[in-house]
Amino acid sequence: MDITGRKLFVKALQEEGVDTVFGYPGGMVTDLLDELYRQEDIHVVLPRHEQALIHEAEGYARSTGKVGVCLVTSGPGATNTITGIADAHYDSIPLVCFTGQVPLNLIGNDAFQEVDIVGMTRSITKYGVTVRRREDLGRIIKMAFQIASSGKPGPVLVDIPKDIQVQPGPADYPAHVDIRGYKINTGAHVGQLKKAYKLLKGAEKPLILAGGGVNIAGAGKNLRTFAEKMQIPVVTTIMGKGSLPTDHPLYIGNCGMHGKYASNKAVSECDVLFSIGTRFNDRITGDLNEFAPKAKIIHIDIDTASISRNVVVDVPIVADANSALEKLIEWAEEKDTAAWRERIGKWEKEKPLAMRRDAGMTPQMILEALNAKFHEGIFVTDVGQHQMWATQYLEMNENKQLITSGGLGTMGFGFPAAIGAKIGNPDRPVICISGDGGMQMNIQELATAVTEEVPVIVCLFNNHYLGMVRQMQQLFYGKRYEITCLRKRKSCPANCKGPNPACPPYEPDFVKLAESYGAYGIRVTNADEITPALDEAMTHKDAPVIIEFMIASDEIVLPMVKSGNPMSEMILK
Repeated sequence: MDITGRKLFVKALQEEGVDTVFGYPGGMVTDLLDELYRQEDIHVVLPRHEQALIHEAEGYARSTGKVGVCLVTSGPGATNTITGIADAHYDSIPLVCFTGQVPLNLIGNDAFQEVDIVGMTRSITKYGVTVRRREDLGRIIKMAFQIASSGKPGPVLVDIPKDIQVQPGPADYPAHVDIRGYKINTGAHVGQLKKAYKLLKGAEKPLILAGGGVNIAGAGKNLRTFAEKMQIPVVTTIMGKGSLPTDHPLYIGNCGMHGKYASNKAVSECDVLFSIGTRFNDRITGDLNEFAPKAKIIHIDIDTASISRNVVVDVPIVADANSALEKLIEWAEEKDTAAWRERIGKWEKEKPLAMRRDAGMTPQMILEALNAKFHEGIFVTDVGQHQMWATQYLEMNENKQLITSGGLGTMGFGFPAAIGAKIGNPDRPVICISGDGGMQMNIQELATAVTEEVPVIVCLFNNHYLGMVRQMQQLFYGKRYEITCLRKRKSCPANCKGPNPACPPYEPDFVKLAESYGAYGIRVTNADEITPALDEAMTHKDAPVIIEFMIASDEIVLPMVKSGNPMSEMILK
């Protein structure tokens, strides 16, 4: 018996095990929403903006390992998701985004709220399609979920015209579809793995560089086993943080633009760099001509296009991180790397990662309090200085997860992603670390968090500035703080060089703003108040809590490497 497209849409979601849809209503999806209303298996979350909606789906997907599902209407509803689709593309997050579309006979006529969303997102989706025949709907939805979640995960967009939603057609939803031209290579080439192992076995100063692909593949345990068997030290990208516990004796720290001194020195001095699950973006490499200049480079990645794209490597291996590590573990034998690890330890002692403790409350103190208070949970950051401090000072292990926007660096990501993570993990603590700039980009999601009754704890670092750009202005632009001061008013002096007694008050008052939404607000001005504030926040189980930490405007993230410079040229003070 035939059924309508909208009934098949809901049936497909149920068959895929979808329990949560992040959706925003509009004329071209009203039929789909009406069908969702008739069932009780799928919870539909109403965010307050489509950009936040897709970030919530990202947080849900990253924290649960499931595919995040979005539903928005045509035109501006669809275009508002583009930033999140790009974010998911760069960070390999599995999403299926359903967009409504005007009826087929109106496509191309500049109809009300008609846009070519498939064309607009072609370069940032794994697959995008407008459904043009009702009989293809089930197959296309199945393809969408298979493509989004397999291989290198990513976003898929399915554009469904309104007439397709109401047309009758086949009720069948396939269990699997063969997709022409889409082949996933999960196994590793044994010959290439043997070359890699031979290099590592003969190295005097080997180093493992673990990227976000290790976390996506759930390969942390195998990475740990391999590193321990061969006694090879490990550095991570910010997306790879947590792939090895931060208290592990082989773990050095993050490398890159704001990486540890010892980590960047290790990359610069190693003779074999075993990299896995990273695409070597410019925040990791700096000057490509000076990246790991003494090393033979092994590169394992599931994405063929990532191999030798930015850094030409000596042993390329296209493989799933787990499959490659499992085979290498079979061969692994302990190496004597004591002298190399001792040298790294000396670099750590010479230039440890630390902030001053004699100048009031610092981000390090706040993050250390979070480490002491939360022994498990999900930490979600926005983008900016607070993000870098979090990746530097948060302690991670198998009971903790770090979610951040790495590739696109999307301000406004943190809070909605934390809401999505909490919806997907109601029994785990979720802590959002944000800045006063990024928090305001999707502040309206306080309403979503309150209505969904999700007690996310927001640690808001308020330094009155768009801090990361202000830091660059301080170091490289003669303290010309153009449009980075969030207190500046039209009546302020044109050439202000920083905070002074004449500065106007900061707006908004985050405590009052939280309370106006029905959430909780706490302000912390000194270090003694940090732990009591966290204790109080943990007592609230029915709504989010914003803890506003008032930190100094001139705090900067160190070490820092100026963009385009070699990673060995670090600004340390």
